[in-house]
Amino acid sequence: MTATVSHARALRRRMTDAETHLWRALRAQQLCGAKFRRQVPFGPYILDFACHAARLVIEVDGGQHAESASDIKRDRYIEASGYRVLRFWNNDVLANLDGVLETVRTVLVERSPPPQPSPIKGEGGMDDKTSQPASPPPSRGRARVGGSMRMFPAEEGTQ
Repeated sequence: MTATVSHARALRRRMTDAETHLWRALRAQQLCGAKFRRQVPFGPYILDFACHAARLVIEVDGGQHAESASDIKRDRYIEASGYRVLRFWNNDVLANLDGVLETVRTVLVERSPPPQPSPIKGEGGMDDKTSQPASPPPSRGRARVGGSMRMFPAEEGTQ
C-alpha cells in the first residue's frame, strides 16, 4: 500500500465537520444519482470528493487555503486531467448546504452525457402499447422453421 493511500484512509477517519456534513448529502448516490468517493488519491494529491463519471472534484476548504499558490497548482493538475474543480469554504457548507448542493447539481447536469435517442420503432425498440419488445413484422412467403420450409399465406393485395 502506498503512502498516499494510507494517508487517504487516515483522512477518511478524521474528516472535518464541513466535509462530514457534505458527505452525508453526497454519499449513496443521493445527488442526481452521481457516485461520489471521498478522500480519493489522484496523482500526488488527495481529493476531498470526486465523481469520476462526471469528472467532477469538490474541495472543502478552511481559511488556510485563502489564495493558496499550492491550491492553484493542484487545480491546474486536476483540470489538465479533464476534471472540473469546485471549491467551497467550510462555513458555506455548514451554513448553506442547500446552496452548495444546488451548485453541484447544476454542474452535474452540465457534465452529464446527453440522453440517447429512443430507437426507431421496429429497430429493437419497445412496442408503444404493451411496453414489451417490439415484435418483428409479420412474415410473408417462406420461412425456415425447425429445419423445414413452411409456407405462409401472403396478405391480401400484396402480390
